[in-house]
Amino acid sequence: MLSIEARGLTKDFKIVQSREGMKGAFRDLFDRKYRTIRAVDEIDLGIQSGEIVGYIGENGAGKSTTIKMLTGILQPTAGELKVNGFDPHREREQFVRTIGVVFGQRSQLWWDLAVRESFRLLKKLYGIPDEKYHAHLDRLTEVLEMGPLLEQPVRKLSLGQRMRCELAAALLHQPSLLFLDEPTIGLDVLVKENIRRFLKQINQEYGTTILLTTHDLSDIEALCHRVVMLDKGTIIYDGGLTELSRQWGGGPRLYLELEEEWDLTTLQGFTKDITAEWQHVGDRCYRVLLTGDNPSVSEVLSRVVPHASVKEIRIEEATTEDIVRRIYQEGVPNA
Repeated sequence: MLSIEARGLTKDFKIVQSREGMKGAFRDLFDRKYRTIRAVDEIDLGIQSGEIVGYIGENGAGKSTTIKMLTGILQPTAGELKVNGFDPHREREQFVRTIGVVFGQRSQLWWDLAVRESFRLLKKLYGIPDEKYHAHLDRLTEVLEMGPLLEQPVRKLSLGQRMRCELAAALLHQPSLLFLDEPTIGLDVLVKENIRRFLKQINQEYGTTILLTTHDLSDIEALCHRVVMLDKGTIIYDGGLTELSRQWGGGPRLYLELEEEWDLTTLQGFTKDITAEWQHVGDRCYRVLLTGDNPSVSEVLSRVVPHASVKEIRIEEATTEDIVRRIYQEGVPNA
């Protein structure tokens, strides 16, 4: 079953095209000219129930606009959209009871109230029965270690403490779909790890579908098996992290420090049958890029060691951040 189903989803914005100078500004008061900007361009997106999906892109790629359409804040200009079986904008009242939303830079808690009082207000807003509310809050309090925080005003919480409470607030009504926008922004490593562990747990325990938007690709690597990449309002990649690395990672990079200098042509000759590219990167240091369909470090070493003495070996795999940066700088390979 699909939690999110979008077909040809499009959003245009009409903005004022200002004229230059004081005279132009005066004319704009009475005769405005507009131009249309397409923020999201006919995207197709399907997310199965229970998936954790990373939704990434550079600033201005259309991520926030997409999320606002998916959560019912904005109405699409064109296309078809169903989220949890609802039209998010037209059936907003019923729809919002099925989702939770956490924005890393915005709060849904009342600043001067104790955390527990904010939770009680949310309980009334969502119409959660007492028994269900108390049982679920106890569970969230235990897993997120919020016990000492419940009686404190939100304004006195640290960023990490507030984010734990924001997650609990978004999950009080046990939504089937959770939207996370930069949930770990500004948090230290330990707090990030705790939040990631919690998100995995609720996904496994309740089958909660999670759509994660972030610039921190370590969150994507820790939580998501699937990533959707957006650029200029269109989806340029939708698939698994493993496939992303295999197709566009460029293969592993082998760094060798040899006992003596070697000519690159000679070294290239040792590995001419296994698609390896040699580069000189320093005094007696070489980088070997393995670009074949099934690159093997051991095969490179088996051809080099009988001829050259190897002093040190280091192997590096391209990180998700490296791959994404390459795609945005160079464009989609083989597109």
